[in-house]
Amino acid sequence: MKISVELTLTPLHDDFEPVIINFIKKLRASGLKTIETPLSTQIYGDYDKVMALLTAEIKEAMELMEHGLLWMKIVKSDLSDYEPNF
Repeated sequence: MKISVELTLTPLHDDFEPVIINFIKKLRASGLKTIETPLSTQIYGDYDKVMALLTAEIKEAMELMEHGLLWMKIVKSDLSDYEPNF
């Protein structure tokens, strides 16, 4: 089953950039399709591969933060080639 996941990682402390940069670099290195925007990062692929990656990388990111939030949306479909038709 293919999924699309949108993530917004928000460390709640002053030195937040290293945590976000490390998280995004790990997602990029996974070999899964990853798209970054100024507000979120999307990752696309097989459910088991995406969720296994996210389980490990979210845990590491949370361990590196004193306090933080992670917003995540999951869609059951590969929307990596989505283009609005309006």
